[in-house]
Amino acid sequence: QVQLVESGGGSVQAGGSLRLSCVASRVTYGSYVAWFRQAPGKEREPLACIKPAGNTGYSDSVKGRFTISQDKSKNTLYLQMNSLNVEDTATYYCAAGGSACLNDRTYMYWGQGTQVTVSS
Repeated sequence: QVQLVESGGGSVQAGGSLRLSCVASRVTYGSYVAWFRQAPGKEREPLACIKPAGNTGYSDSVKGRFTISQDKSKNTLYLQMNSLNVEDTATYYCAAGGSACLNDRTYMYWGQGTQVTVSS
């Protein structure tokens, strides 16, 4: 089992930035790690992933604004979010143990989520 704990969410004005963190209880070697989000009444949306080889993938909705990174020495995954807008308001989840970059069905482990609220 892998426990994931997100932090860094909060309230920010449009145009602002936040950095989310996700600490894992252990590293999941050879699999994908990713960030997703879910807004009320909407389906869970993929945002970004880090592939086993270390390269990254992004959804079109956040490409150029969000950056995913990891510090393996700290078992920590990050999501730097810039130029936030109201449509980015959602609960953000990290996930690990995946086998496909932006396909949430392939991820085995999920954090509890952290809320991000962007006001105009």
